[in-house]
Amino acid sequence: MEQLRRLTQPVAHLVVLGILALSLHLPAANAAMVGTEAVVSATQAQQDRERLAQTISRADVQQQLVARGVDPAQVQARLQSLTDEEVQTLAANMDQLPAGGDALGVLVFIFLVLLFTDIMGFTNVFPFVKHPQR
Repeated sequence: MEQLRRLTQPVAHLVVLGILALSLHLPAANAAMVGTEAVVSATQAQQDRERLAQTISRADVQQQLVARGVDPAQVQARLQSLTDEEVQTLAANMDQLPAGGDALGVLVFIFLVLLFTDIMGFTNVFPFVKHPQR
C-alpha cells in the first residue's frame, strides 16, 4: 500500500499540471478572406515606398540633405519606419507640391522684412511710410 502511494503522488502532480496547462486560455487562430482593396493598398504602398527610396537615393537629393546637415542613412531608416498610410500621403503630397517651393511665402516674407526696416528707418523703400525728419 505504501509503495502504491509513492507511485501515485508523482502521477497526481503530473495530472494536476496537465489540467492547469489545458485550462490556460490561448487565443484561437482566425482565418479570413483577404479583400482586393487590402491587396491593392499593400501593393500601392510598396510601390510608393520604392519610389520614395529611389528619390532619396538620387545624388542631387543626397547632396542637398548633406548640405542641410541631415544624414541620408537616417532619412532612409525613417522612411522604412513609416506606416503604409504615411508613405501614401507623402507620395501624394510629393506629386502635388511645386518643385521650387512656395514663392508667395518668400515674397510676403521679403515684403515684411523691407516694411519693418523701412518703419525702423534703416531703408527708404516704400513711399507710404512716414519717416521722421533728420
